[in-house]
Amino acid sequence: MSREQREALDALIRSAPRPETPPTLAEERNGFAATFTRPVPDGVAARRTELGGRPALELEPDGTAGRGRLLYLHGGGYVIGSVDTHAGLAGELARRAGLRTVLVDYRLAPEHVFPAAVEDGVAAYRELLESGVGAREIVLAGDSAGGGLSIATLVAARDAGLPMPAGVVVFSPWADLSLGGESIQGKEEADPIFTAADVQAYADRYAGAADRANPLVSPVFADLAGLPPMLVQVGSNEVLLDDAVRLAARAGRDEVDVTLEVAAGLPHVFQSNYGKLEEADAAIGRVVRFVREVVG
Repeated sequence: MSREQREALDALIRSAPRPETPPTLAEERNGFAATFTRPVPDGVAARRTELGGRPALELEPDGTAGRGRLLYLHGGGYVIGSVDTHAGLAGELARRAGLRTVLVDYRLAPEHVFPAAVEDGVAAYRELLESGVGAREIVLAGDSAGGGLSIATLVAARDAGLPMPAGVVVFSPWADLSLGGESIQGKEEADPIFTAADVQAYADRYAGAADRANPLVSPVFADLAGLPPMLVQVGSNEVLLDDAVRLAARAGRDEVDVTLEVAAGLPHVFQSNYGKLEEADAAIGRVVRFVREVVG
């Protein structure tokens, strides 16, 4: 990957003005949608549906064969984001992997605090299984809060006696809402998107009165034994770097087959820059290889 691309991306992100006064919740959600949303790729059909009692978006690439499914949980600090903001990224994964994909609009905070999102994640996974899709044909994926939610969903599903899927992929997972990683402070200057205060504000709205060390709030504290093979990707220039590193270390201690990839000089969920950034396309390529290996 070229140094020029990395530096240009960092400069572009930093050039975005920060509001002088805190935005309203509606402004925050609309601003994120305007910034992050990319269209569903050509060759991928989109259809509104429901899964687990929640609105969902189903993406089907042209010529899809087989019964495999990718279940995608979007990021946004448990407060912002939707199936629409992440349809582009999930659609790119679906297109390259040739895999039917479904995104779920799980309930958001502050209207719905923990454990609403985890309950919705488990309900969506359970309904996929009950629809006749085999566990070994499913891969969970998510970014940021959706990455942490993907792991929490699997922990809760395992504890409920549900079979585990073929694998799980997480981009820049937010896995410690107690903000215990050293990078929360140590990477503030390098991170062009978040400060520690930003992350704290999201944690307060989602976790509410819950114990931040609850393993379903912060899966870095969970027993991950029995979870499926895991691929973790993170940029080195983000305050959540240690969330990813500690999650992977925990998985390894619990005998989970885990691969951790740290992309030097890149920000939070850099994969969303596919088609513009060489490392984003390369990272998605490795995700596709992982998915094909575990689904078979």
